[in-house]
Amino acid sequence: MNFMDILTPALIVGGIGLFFGALLAVAGIIFKVKKDERIPLIEETLPGANCGGCGYAGCSAYAEAVAAGEAHCDLCSVGGEAVASYIAEIMGEKSEFVKKFAFVGCEHGAADRYVYEGAQDCVYAAQLSGGPKSCTYGCIGLGNCVKVCPTAALSMVDGNPHVERDKCTGCGACMRACPRGLIRIVPEKAKLAVSCNSHDKGAAMRNTCPNGCIGCGKCERVCTNGAIKVVDNLAQIDYDKCIACGKCLESCPKKIIKYII
Repeated sequence: MNFMDILTPALIVGGIGLFFGALLAVAGIIFKVKKDERIPLIEETLPGANCGGCGYAGCSAYAEAVAAGEAHCDLCSVGGEAVASYIAEIMGEKSEFVKKFAFVGCEHGAADRYVYEGAQDCVYAAQLSGGPKSCTYGCIGLGNCVKVCPTAALSMVDGNPHVERDKCTGCGACMRACPRGLIRIVPEKAKLAVSCNSHDKGAAMRNTCPNGCIGCGKCERVCTNGAIKVVDNLAQIDYDKCIACGKCLESCPKKIIKYII
């Protein structure tokens, strides 16, 4: 076999490979998407907790969203005001960080309907006939919220979750872990809170929990600022309007509106 019969095709194939390789390299330079230089700066500032409290999958995703102008600089509850201020400086914005904390909206007065002996997990327990408690909106008491708290701000006290406000960053991990949605993230300025999560009507509420909101509306009627409304049989506070005058607390026949300072 002639040597050139082998060499010529090899050179042709090699030449084609070099041509397309060079073409791809040029295309890579031309169409290169430049990464925003602010992203690594923001990411370095974030605590790396990846808790999801900002509403994004993790710190990297949040950093990219901030740099793209899709998220505000003050959403990192774990990093607090210092992190928010630094990110705002990077972005040329003004930080409006508001410290928040978790509040457990349940008075835990519901009786047991049956003895639950399954997996010690609130989600599993809730799936068994609505859970072991007579109130299907209240705390089940198996501590899913405590297990996910990254700062050990939650603990079980007498079968109920208790929040240590000084440790709580308001990241919302406990709120997302609760299958009943009874944990709320409230601003630090909050002085009052509704310690109930039931949406049952008054008559039904009286049969399930002696400490529940009966949706009577007395709190709403006495509030001069329009800060409290009864929505779906449950009182809700608008903290942008609330001045913590205490009129709602005094008028509540079930005393489920509490001072939380």
